[in-house]
Amino acid sequence: MNAYIALFRAINVGGNNPLSMKALVELLEDMGLRNVRTYIQSGNAVFDSDAKDVASLVKSISAAIKKGHGFTPQLIVLRSAELMKAIHSNPYPEAESEPATLHVTFLSAAPKQPDLRALNAVKAANERFTLQGKLFYLHAPDGIGRSKLAALIEKALGVPGTARNWRTIVKLAELSR
Repeated sequence: MNAYIALFRAINVGGNNPLSMKALVELLEDMGLRNVRTYIQSGNAVFDSDAKDVASLVKSISAAIKKGHGFTPQLIVLRSAELMKAIHSNPYPEAESEPATLHVTFLSAAPKQPDLRALNAVKAANERFTLQGKLFYLHAPDGIGRSKLAALIEKALGVPGTARNWRTIVKLAELSR
């Protein structure tokens, strides 16, 4: 049995792509996934499965949501060990004390030609970022809502992703244990 974390992008945001967490739990359980837990309304689920292939899980979950709710969400599924590696690889451990300022964007793939110069050109003086394979860490002390860099991440990296703040990441790791 493997623990997985599903990170949904752009559900329940601004009235778009509504999917209650209760409905998501039911949907995932109906697919045979076990011990399903969710965290906050923005689309985070933790579950257990015998599945070995993450890509198949993503396809199955996306198809079930499309069938039951009429939209196909962008979705990244991580193994519990991948989330723990992201936590332990944090290049800004001193920022963990202010978890709302520290974000990790989980990317669908490692960028092949990331435009880090574009990100450096728009970052605030007190912002820091690090790209590590399929993980993009951003420490934005003034908040992500004010960050020009945060708004440019996917365009500059050339791959889609979904970001979570440090508080959410730690909570998801707790739920996946």
